[in-house]
Amino acid sequence: MTHVCCSEPSPENNMAYRGSVRPFVNFNAKHDAELLHKAMKGLGTDEDAILMLLAARSNDQRQQIKAAYKKANRKDLLSALKSELGGLFESLIVALMTPPVLYDATLLHKAIKGVGTDDDVLIEILASRSGRHIRDVVKVYKKEFGNKLEKDICSDTSGHYQKLLVILLQGSREEGVDEASIEKDAKDLYAAGEGKFGTDEEKFITILGNRSAEHLRKVFEAYKKLYGSDIEDSIEGETTGNLENLLLAVVKCTRSVPAFFAESLYRSMRRAGTDDDTLMRIMVSRSEVDMLDIRACFKETYGASLYTTIQEDTTGAYQKALLYLCGAND
Repeated sequence: MTHVCCSEPSPENNMAYRGSVRPFVNFNAKHDAELLHKAMKGLGTDEDAILMLLAARSNDQRQQIKAAYKKANRKDLLSALKSELGGLFESLIVALMTPPVLYDATLLHKAIKGVGTDDDVLIEILASRSGRHIRDVVKVYKKEFGNKLEKDICSDTSGHYQKLLVILLQGSREEGVDEASIEKDAKDLYAAGEGKFGTDEEKFITILGNRSAEHLRKVFEAYKKLYGSDIEDSIEGETTGNLENLLLAVVKCTRSVPAFFAESLYRSMRRAGTDDDTLMRIMVSRSEVDMLDIRACFKETYGASLYTTIQEDTTGAYQKALLYLCGAND
């Protein structure tokens, strides 16, 4: 079996659907809203009914259920769910009920408001999302939180790291491949890093932040051919901290977004204690995008199935919901 996952990413406009959650076929929003109402009525809550229903619907369908519930019961479905559920399961269900663009905007807002910054979230979202999606997130962020995302990010970050985040935030990478400048870009990257004393971070930021993914993949190939090492080696040797992490994330997502997420999922579970924030964030945000590819990458890279790994690391209704989002055991 050939895997597109860990080397060449499948193009975003690929006609094959790569999500694990599909729109439910005989969908009836009114009927689903009634079932949810029943599951939460009276003493106790039927968590299984809630999770089986919501995990088996697409996000668009969940929004329709929300509207039907409001119409029938004169109250907000999200508030009702929050009052009945608790812990990680509640957080996961709330995430599933949030439209994808608003979900990312909310995650970013949470990452930068208050004390400290959750740089992992900033890096993951800005390195992995498409330009169009990022531009939508910027609009929704302004509408929801009354502030410009760029301004909020700038007040929480600094230096070259900030500069690259701002470039990615524009969501306006160049299109296509410029054959004439592939070798020049590779040489410029070498000259900016391994080929000199000290590092020209600006050059790294300009090339990695602005060129298209197709173009960069060819640049990385040329770099390897010319200098016998991977661009990742240069980044690791020449940069540190958040800038290093962001540059590496950009390179990994350029090579393969599913492989990037497979690695993040593996790291979220294979440590002392599970990083549930990361686990939940990826399972929710990729369930309708490329979860099938992420699963294949996970299996290929770590020799274990993502499904089994989740089973070993989680419990209860939260575990069941995550397994639904995973789709199947490879």
